[in-house]
Amino acid sequence: MEHTHTKHEENQEIFIRLEHYDDIFSDFDIRPYSKRALSVDFLDEIKRASQDKVIGGIDLVLHMHEKDRSESHEVTIRERLAAHFKKHHHLLLKEKKGVVKLGSGMVSVGVLFMVAATYIVFKDPEKSALMSFLLVFLEPAAWFLLWEGMDQIIFKSKGINPELDFYRKMSDSHVRVHFKSY
Repeated sequence: MEHTHTKHEENQEIFIRLEHYDDIFSDFDIRPYSKRALSVDFLDEIKRASQDKVIGGIDLVLHMHEKDRSESHEVTIRERLAAHFKKHHHLLLKEKKGVVKLGSGMVSVGVLFMVAATYIVFKDPEKSALMSFLLVFLEPAAWFLLWEGMDQIIFKSKGINPELDFYRKMSDSHVRVHFKSY
């Protein structure tokens, strides 16, 4: 598999040269093309080539030797690529929403703990061992939940963005797969 750079790449095109259709798929997966896992090398090459592309229509042009082409394989591969990109886009969206939801919940509980600790301080915790214990428990728990929740929202969710952006670009509504002969 070889990636070729041309002046057309500014026009939202990615060109990949394949020796055979198996270059697209994992060497370890022996299932038919319709179910087979995509090759990590193939996906990495597309990720590198798509970094400067914007959402709104990318042409993925896969070049194969004329004698090795099969229309039925190409139809199946187009469907498989579209399904892969759509599935992973959906999974990453769900993962990001889950991370933000978890972080927001942690921040909310942390703030509630801070309010409870503040209330205890105003009630004079020295009069009750239980109130003193709750204050000792709530203050560090509140800070932990607040900071860890913010870390989830700000950093962990943003760590998902590069993969999410790639799959958003490549989801079936944004990419067109073409096979051409060389």
